[in-house]
Amino acid sequence: MRIDELLKGAAERLTFVSDTTQLDVQLLLSHVLSVPTSYFYTWPDKEVEEEAFNKFEALLSRRVSGEPIAYLLGAQSFWTLDLEVATCTLIPRADTERLVEVVLERLESGSAYSLLDLGTGTGAIALALASELPRSQVLGIDLMEDAVALAKRNAIKNQIANAEFMQSSWFDSIEAGREFDVIVSNPPYIDPEDAHLSQGDVRFEPKTALIADNKGLADIEHILLNAPDYLKPNGYLIFEHGYDQAAAVQKRFREVGFVKVESFQDIGGNDRVTLGVWKQ
Repeated sequence: MRIDELLKGAAERLTFVSDTTQLDVQLLLSHVLSVPTSYFYTWPDKEVEEEAFNKFEALLSRRVSGEPIAYLLGAQSFWTLDLEVATCTLIPRADTERLVEVVLERLESGSAYSLLDLGTGTGAIALALASELPRSQVLGIDLMEDAVALAKRNAIKNQIANAEFMQSSWFDSIEAGREFDVIVSNPPYIDPEDAHLSQGDVRFEPKTALIADNKGLADIEHILLNAPDYLKPNGYLIFEHGYDQAAAVQKRFREVGFVKVESFQDIGGNDRVTLGVWKQ
């Protein structure tokens, strides 16, 4: 089958699955053929051989069932990075780049800091910060061994040497007395009863990385209560959270004793990131 015919038919099959049908099928076929998507505009009449067609069809069938493109390709872009992804972790999202921006807006690019990323997953946040702050040291923590191994591979893949990763349940494995200028986290924050868990990409992502008790706030509260023991005076604690959780998160920041608490909007105009400063 010709490339243009194959792409057209495949896109039609995704009409009720994706809002980016054309891009989806181009990414899948470029992955199978190991060519850039621009190839399809240059050679639309090229024939796709049977072996490649069968591989494409297998991937397309999984996409039709709703499986995320990032899991099918095993990769996702984030910030300036090309990250390997796997089903043991969340897929990095553009909204999370807002957290990176908030951190960088508060730090001097040429200075050295110590940063901690709790629940690092692919290492997206930790590696983005490490790449922008080359004199700083970043520690990424995750409960899952597979996620830690994945983050380490992503550091090597993106040639980032000032980030390290270790397995831990939040702060449990961090040595006593170690303090950080900045602690960031994109923790589980979805209410287990949230209807969105049965919709879209999140159906395929690990629930342990998505849901938290107490209407999605349990892990945020745990981190808030323990973070002061690991923050330097005037250190920052910064969360990503749900679109409707900013008021509740701000309230808990202030109850613990953080000051200068404020929230920031994501690209969709939703309050997505909240920050507090620890003053001893």
